[in-house]
Amino acid sequence: MNPARWLELRIRCPSRDPALLVETLLEAGGRAVWEEAGWQVSHLPDPEGPAAVEVVLAAVRAAFPDASDLEVDTRWQRQEDWAEYWKRGLEARRLTPRLVVTPSWITPATGPGDLVITLDPKMAFGNAEHGTTRGCLRLLDRTVGAGERILDVGTGSAILAIAAVLMGAEWVDALEADPLAIPAARENLISNGVADHVALSLARVTAADLQGMDPYDGVMANLETGFLRPLLPGLAVAVRAGGWLLLSGILAEEWEPLRGDVEATGLCLHEVDADGEWRSALLRRPPGRPAAVAV
Repeated sequence: MNPARWLELRIRCPSRDPALLVETLLEAGGRAVWEEAGWQVSHLPDPEGPAAVEVVLAAVRAAFPDASDLEVDTRWQRQEDWAEYWKRGLEARRLTPRLVVTPSWITPATGPGDLVITLDPKMAFGNAEHGTTRGCLRLLDRTVGAGERILDVGTGSAILAIAAVLMGAEWVDALEADPLAIPAARENLISNGVADHVALSLARVTAADLQGMDPYDGVMANLETGFLRPLLPGLAVAVRAGGWLLLSGILAEEWEPLRGDVEATGLCLHEVDADGEWRSALLRRPPGRPAAVAV
């Protein structure tokens, strides 16, 4: 059950690595974190009282004791306000010649062969209004093969898992670390008729966890760069020979520094999708190059 209201917590600290800010918000109890005009933003379930809020704020400030440029901002967001906020301006989006994403209150214009994902705004990351999601969906539509077995790390709303099944994947293992995102993801899987092809699990994985999995035909990870970088060795090992890896959640200025780490995994960069300030990357493991155990 979702809380009646949320604490929106925003922090900005130019002198610190944004990945540290993301980690701090998550440790404070935040949900999915996103970047907005230099701020790292997240929502926390109602901390239940001013004293509890002060404990959260004190923990955030304590994480950067020597940062004179740390800024912290909060406001309350009612659950019903959140839903109404995201309804404003939402419309059906055609992202590829055959893929349409629409909220449930709109009937989109579609034709034979179109794939339609119906997804309402919820407190779970992942809809066609964000550049990372759009980039992933465009790359997926040129990548997913019939009968493939796919891993989705950080599934959020499960939009990528839904798309993969509609595009022909036989099975998706969808992992999500946020317990409050699981009900929305499950609802989306059911409403789009793909629940029988997706295993949704509450899990926060490490590179070591990924190395212990049987390799997949495809792996998807739409995460903040601060989370992607330490997972890269495991994500790469999780891709079978001839398979593919889709990465997103990468800001334009982060792509080149990350690119070297990506290519060091032994996968070959196939395509980069640019959507405003966001980058999504598709990599492939050459057919004759099996996954090696990451160091």
